[in-house]
Amino acid sequence: MKGQPPVSPRRGAGHRGLLAKMAVAAAAASVWGSSRGLGQAGLLLLRRTGVRGLARSQPERQQQQQQHFSSLDDKPQFPGASAEFIDKLEFIQPNVISGIPIYRVMDRQGQIINPTEDPHLPQEKVLKFYKSMTLLNTMDRILYESQRQGRISFYMTNYGEEGTHVGSAAALDNTDLVFGQYREAGVLMYRDYPLELFMAQCYGNVSDLGKGRQMPVHYGCKERHFVTISSPLATQIPQAVGAAYAAKRANANRVVICYFGEGAASEGDAHAGFNFAATLECPIIFFCRNNGYAISTPTSEQYRGDGIAARGPGYGIMSIRVDGNDVFAVYNATREARRRAVAENQPFLIEAMTYRIGHHSTSDDSSAYRSVDEVSYWDKQDHPISRLRHYLQSCGWWDDEQEKAWRKQSRKKVMEAFEQAERKLKPNPSLLFSDVYQEMPAQLRKQQESLARHLQTYGEHYPLDHFEK
Repeated sequence: MKGQPPVSPRRGAGHRGLLAKMAVAAAAASVWGSSRGLGQAGLLLLRRTGVRGLARSQPERQQQQQQHFSSLDDKPQFPGASAEFIDKLEFIQPNVISGIPIYRVMDRQGQIINPTEDPHLPQEKVLKFYKSMTLLNTMDRILYESQRQGRISFYMTNYGEEGTHVGSAAALDNTDLVFGQYREAGVLMYRDYPLELFMAQCYGNVSDLGKGRQMPVHYGCKERHFVTISSPLATQIPQAVGAAYAAKRANANRVVICYFGEGAASEGDAHAGFNFAATLECPIIFFCRNNGYAISTPTSEQYRGDGIAARGPGYGIMSIRVDGNDVFAVYNATREARRRAVAENQPFLIEAMTYRIGHHSTSDDSSAYRSVDEVSYWDKQDHPISRLRHYLQSCGWWDDEQEKAWRKQSRKKVMEAFEQAERKLKPNPSLLFSDVYQEMPAQLRKQQESLARHLQTYGEHYPLDHFEK
């Protein structure tokens, strides 16, 4: 241009390069925030690309605007974490800080510790807590003995964990969707699932909603929003997250609760479920029953960190640890988690500390890996049922005569359902092939016909009179 000295090709190229870098710096400044301005963003880029000399070639007024800042003012811009720079090599040490505290409302004698945490539930509701827990306990004893007598093939008791079931179930809406693991029968009990259907499922008779195709204790009930339990460990966790994401997209104003044990939290499905729930902001409650053992493996051999609740913050999940033997603590935590999960569309993790008093299942003998004294302590000194009974008695809502009458009445109820289940026939064998495909494929039809021919020829060797025609 007229009146300006000619620019050499080499200088022109450098000048154009500087302008390009300044344009990139301006774009970076707009990303990092206008309050930081072009100065810091531009100078950072210029310093890192080695063009300080070119920067000094700008007019004097621009030089005066440049600011010098030390490395202490250099904030991290990495998108993957929110943190500060440090200049000292230091690894994060596990178990240095004290463990996550355990929230509770009642002490072991059923006394309210902090009156502000008392949920102030009406007598009728607290009595339903107690009757659900004790009825479940009675059913467990009868069905456990039934398996030992060879009447059913398998069973899992809920001894010692009744408070985690009932306290959490009571805090939910009846339409909230439940994904269980296999030791959450108390949730269905609180939702008034009939004893007859509990028995029908364990016996696999014609009244079983699953038509006898599941092993015992694998309950499910569409009307009570309880997804049928499946045996593979922890598969319900990512499935529950998917259901919660669907509820969020539908603005359904409902929450999904997913139960699992601390052993299941070691499965990869738990990691996937936690991460998806956090990043997709799903209204879900992860409810971990930390009962001390994954079958025969104690928690000391399962993990080295501070339990399961400590994992929540790493995924960006609000977390709490509660006394699982305190039904009020479980209720309060679940109620608040449910309220916020729906209102804020975010996941919550509850770790309920409890103890599995019974064997893992009828296939397990826990005396091989734990002492009688250990089990006796939890059964006699820190049981959720006895703790709630102390509370009821202190309120004048329950006494020894009522206890005796209820125990007799609950046993009678269970025995009547038990005897009824034993008398019923098994489902027709042809149901083995139904309810999978809308139209049965040729291969499956061929298998069905093969079974029919086999039973026609050798039916005398099978107890077909026990099956529905």
